[in-house]
Amino acid sequence: MKITVYEKPTCTTCRKLNKLFEENGVDYTRVNYFIEPLTEEKLRDLLEKANLSPFDVLRKNEPVYKELKVAEVKDSDKLIKLMIENPSILQRPIVEVGERAVLARPIENALELIGTPSS
Repeated sequence: MKITVYEKPTCTTCRKLNKLFEENGVDYTRVNYFIEPLTEEKLRDLLEKANLSPFDVLRKNEPVYKELKVAEVKDSDKLIKLMIENPSILQRPIVEVGERAVLARPIENALELIGTPSS
């Protein structure tokens, strides 16, 4: 079972998830999507696997969210393009396992996805 975490390493929630996985002996791959940007296809795939819309994964408190007036965007395709161009407006971490994914907020969502009981 390959587990991939899409994250920003300096993010507090991402660091908490990494610690939780380490404490539970979970083997996983980390992808910093600020260095290895998500493609539009990959972002759509993750959203579909998590049963989320682009509107569900917005970071509304980010300055760029306000600067770009993202709240006014009503088109999913345009929103996905904005997320690819401005990764800071995408909620994180996102955990992918096979044909399933979850936004790990709270981080315990990830343990449910991979079948590890939370401590």
